[in-house]
Amino acid sequence: MALLGQRPRVAAVTPPRPRPLPGLGLAALGVTVAWVTHALIPAVPMLTAAVVLGLAAAHVPGVRAVVRGRCKAGLSLAGKRLMRLGIVLLGLKLSLSDVLGVGWATVAMVLGVVAATFFGTWWLGRRLGLPGDQPLLIATGYSICGASAIGAVGEVSESEERDAAVSVALVTLCGTLAIAVLPLLQGPLGLSDAEFGRWVGASVHDVGQVVATAQTAGAGALGDAVLVKLMRVALLAPLVAGVAFALRARTAARGAGRRRPPVLPLFVAGFLGMVAVRSTGWVPGSVLDLAGHAQELLLAAALFGLGAAVDLPSLTRTGGRVAVLGLCAWVVVAGVSYGGVRLVG
Repeated sequence: MALLGQRPRVAAVTPPRPRPLPGLGLAALGVTVAWVTHALIPAVPMLTAAVVLGLAAAHVPGVRAVVRGRCKAGLSLAGKRLMRLGIVLLGLKLSLSDVLGVGWATVAMVLGVVAATFFGTWWLGRRLGLPGDQPLLIATGYSICGASAIGAVGEVSESEERDAAVSVALVTLCGTLAIAVLPLLQGPLGLSDAEFGRWVGASVHDVGQVVATAQTAGAGALGDAVLVKLMRVALLAPLVAGVAFALRARTAARGAGRRRPPVLPLFVAGFLGMVAVRSTGWVPGSVLDLAGHAQELLLAAALFGLGAAVDLPSLTRTGGRVAVLGLCAWVVVAGVSYGGVRLVG
């Protein structure tokens, strides 16, 4: 019996762990709507539609409370874990023979475009005073492969979800504008169909956006565009390894006791493994097609989750600077790649 005047002990109650199923279900619904949108309007890539739908879900009255509440855990899981799986399967789109087939001059051009875009965008983002890892993530998205690259580098750098979401939204917006703008410039810039395809592959961010843009100039331009784009995708692994190595060095300088990120994260090793598997030529076409569909669905779910993490009102403090960086980075990647294409011929 408790002593008179002594309060009985109350057992500590552990709050229930958030369940991911509601958020994953909402992401699946968003992917379905994005797929239907792409089927009805082929010019709109499914991944672009997924980001836009995620943004809309996060700001529509009534739905917003669900996104920020019971669906948050599942949407966050989609934006991180499913992104990793999608990046691994992305490796099956690339083989070493494809890269070697375009010639060393084109390889050198792509390396120059990626280096100039990455370091130029990162430097300008720092000068503009953008917070957190936004300069690094935006530079990664513009120079490599859009949202997929942002997700990969964000995982290694352990970036805040808001920084990744803002970067994805900006890169997706500019890539979507490229679908409408670049075909109008082919004639005035004096580009042949093949040159236009290489220009698109070197300057547009997401693979789906590259396809939507280059197909306006025919099948030949589309083939060149995809090859050049996949060469940029191949640089994802060394870029992630470089970022991880820099973070390890910085962590070591700050002292022991801090977790040091691996130089080659597991999902990047999986990406390289899939490239090696594709390079053998042993994978049947039906398997590649199935993996391609799975990869697009996984990335669409991840991008819906990242889009849902964007809080537009909170961007008012840096919105102008983010827009300036996006426009300047777009000019840099388009201008450098145009010069490279004309130089290579």
